[in-house]
Amino acid sequence: MKAIRRFTVRPVLPEPLRPLSDLARNLRWSWHAETRDLFQSVDPEHWAAAEGDPVRLLGRVGPARLAELAEDRRFLRRLAAVADDLNDYVTGDRWYQRQGDGLPAAVAYFSPEFGITAALPQYSGGLGILAGDHLKAAGDLGVPLIGVGLLYRHGYFRQSLSRDGWQQEHYPVLDPNELPVTQLKEADGTPAAVSLALPGGRALHARIWVAQVGRVPLLMLDSDVEENDLGERGVTDRLYGGGSEHRLLQEMLLGIGGVRAVRTYCRLTGHAEPEVFHTNEGHAGFLGLERIAELCEGGLDFDAALEAVRAGTVFTTHTPVPAGIDRFDRELVARHFGPDTELPGIDVRRILALGMETYPGGEPNLFNMAVMGLRLAQRANGVSLLHGQVSREMFAGLWPGFDAEEVPITSVTNGVHAPTWVAPEVLRLGARQIGAHRAEDALTVGGSERWDLVADIPDQEIWELRRTLREQLVLEVRERLRASWRQRGAGNAELGWIDGVLDPDVLTIGFARRVPSYKRLTLMLRDPDRLMRLLLHPERPLQIVVAGKAHPADDGGKRLVQELVRFADDPRVRHRIVFLPDYGMAMAQKLYPGCDIWLNNPLRPLEACGTSGMKAALNGCLNLSVLDGWWDEWFQPDFGWAIPTADGSGMDTDRRDDIEAGALYDLLEQRITPRFYERGRVGLPDRWIEMVRQTLTLLGPKVLAGRMVREYVDRLYTPAAQAHRALTADPARELAAWKARVRAAWPGVSVDHVEATATTSTAELGTSVGLRVRVGLGDLTPDDVEVQAVSGRVDSADRITDAGTVPLKPVGNPDLEGRWLYEGPLFLDRTGPYGYTVRILPSHRLLASGAELGLVAAPSGEAGQGAGVLLR
Repeated sequence: MKAIRRFTVRPVLPEPLRPLSDLARNLRWSWHAETRDLFQSVDPEHWAAAEGDPVRLLGRVGPARLAELAEDRRFLRRLAAVADDLNDYVTGDRWYQRQGDGLPAAVAYFSPEFGITAALPQYSGGLGILAGDHLKAAGDLGVPLIGVGLLYRHGYFRQSLSRDGWQQEHYPVLDPNELPVTQLKEADGTPAAVSLALPGGRALHARIWVAQVGRVPLLMLDSDVEENDLGERGVTDRLYGGGSEHRLLQEMLLGIGGVRAVRTYCRLTGHAEPEVFHTNEGHAGFLGLERIAELCEGGLDFDAALEAVRAGTVFTTHTPVPAGIDRFDRELVARHFGPDTELPGIDVRRILALGMETYPGGEPNLFNMAVMGLRLAQRANGVSLLHGQVSREMFAGLWPGFDAEEVPITSVTNGVHAPTWVAPEVLRLGARQIGAHRAEDALTVGGSERWDLVADIPDQEIWELRRTLREQLVLEVRERLRASWRQRGAGNAELGWIDGVLDPDVLTIGFARRVPSYKRLTLMLRDPDRLMRLLLHPERPLQIVVAGKAHPADDGGKRLVQELVRFADDPRVRHRIVFLPDYGMAMAQKLYPGCDIWLNNPLRPLEACGTSGMKAALNGCLNLSVLDGWWDEWFQPDFGWAIPTADGSGMDTDRRDDIEAGALYDLLEQRITPRFYERGRVGLPDRWIEMVRQTLTLLGPKVLAGRMVREYVDRLYTPAAQAHRALTADPARELAAWKARVRAAWPGVSVDHVEATATTSTAELGTSVGLRVRVGLGDLTPDDVEVQAVSGRVDSADRITDAGTVPLKPVGNPDLEGRWLYEGPLFLDRTGPYGYTVRILPSHRLLASGAELGLVAAPSGEAGQGAGVLLR
């Protein structure tokens, strides 16, 4: 019989065991081994059945066992020690508290998904895992962060396979009362809530759940509440589900509702109000509109409020392709704002102007969430050096007149939270080598350039560790593969072959990620016969573990999954290659440590960062990847291999795949498998072990989320907080008025004449050239602008590369025609073809970049005649 109603019965813990409840509700257990060990000791059998989730565990343990534990002095001592350790972690001073003054009082971090633990399935892929690692690392460092997201009642889908290998989706219902979250409540005990006004007099209500991620609260908005009509209840049903209006409502709730949730949380708990708002991708971009509305209600006009909001906002873009950005029809957006709907005090036209693609090549009727994110943030970044470059080129239309390298989008390369992703066996080896406390600091705070102490670990220990991890992966794969085949309809009698799947002494390759076409799941199948020979080589075989989910609406991605599954089902190779369905955090934490090679072969440069290889590297797994994302930045032959790319502009896609697959096979045949199987004088693969050692020594410190968050604090959060403090009401009004005046006057700004003291086509390194420039400033004054000499090497078309800038100084007063004279020396600090130009930029003490307004004046052809190229 099926129940007509479901509810959760919570256990009543004996008084001595009450700290277990706090430990279960703080998600630090998900990366803290001592806490997990404590819960496992409560009841190992129930712990396994609860899949390592303390909340579910405590719901299963019987009163008799709890009473027994309440009298167990040894257990109570362990409980007290773990509870004290959590209290010290949450309340004690950490890296951030030792950095001095000027840092933000708090930072609000918004993301549509967060991957904290498999027990809280609110993520689909890399964006969410990155967001979860950001929160964990911020807590480790003591950064006063508040996370903001949505609570999806179905999370992301669970994946299984049909008998013929077609992906099937399942959406289990998640009950917040069974998750490691608590409801935020008002002082009178009623649930704290936010609401948004919708067209037609309707409203969207949401309650606030809090997941405590170590020191960091994660606020999650839930629309499945009785106050909503059926349609509104479903707004937070699924991650990345539904049509355009559904997604728009999700993003309005995340951005606008999220700011209101932060205000509510700070009011109820006394947490410091954020000085910086960080939006992780464009989905939360509406948060800037809510903050503008707050300031307008406080007496600022829209333009001044916009400047104040921009000063304290950081925007991180994660996509290298325009198709990956959420875009909405302008009429749909317009319908949800203005009188009788949301933010009635703001002119809808001003809202639309923030997101419209009003630049060459843009779609004028589409509202672009990333464009709005960039216009509402004074500071922006990509997530690797290469991705920063790609982003500057992709969004260059927002800064007309500037070369792509000057577009004000920097980069902070992603990192991963080592305590979450490093296998316990690796942690124990590090702790034996340098001590538990130093190992923990090295993995969380980071800061060193190299982990040289890894050099002292004996080869035998490294090799035994790698085999142990590989053996654990083999057992995990067999268990998961057997469960998958049962779901596909196979009986136990058909599955005896699974006991021989994979071999703990065979070179093991891992490939696991989402399955959009650009990640090329099936590149390895380009020549199936050649791959089969590699898998079955009599002396140097390899084995491959593959996992990944295609988006439910992506039939092309599902066909790629099916193609891979059908190859892996072949009885000739099924003991050497497997596809594991339902890729998620729990699987990943077994997969990364157990692989010898982590494979990544996207179409360059479409991988923004790609952090899975970082997690593998922290476990001594070597990377084999296209030079894209983070690997383009940090690859060295000492610790991995680069797959050559054929990314010429005229390259046919099929031809490119053929070339790059061939290069992959060549690397595996000629360089990788021989190195793995060759043995030195003591029977160990010396050269392979040395690559593992170099991976840990040189890559380890770089790929940490602690390093990433420290960069955010130093380079983005602290400058944003300082700008936020500077832009109080009067300075914000001043800056807004100044920008309006400069924009209005800019058509009258010109570079009228440029002359130089050097007139020959050669000059000597270390000499200088005197520049005299006459400029027209129209209604502006020298206080409003900076006149710059821009110089550097020139290419065959006289384009300046590797440019540097030098400000020129005004001399005297304007002439009778109102033109100003600027002078200054240009030092020749490089050899070879060398040139210069002159330009005028707006200048104000409150600008973060001279390119901020997208205004620049440069010489016309006549003004620069006879000057500009100094050396050929």
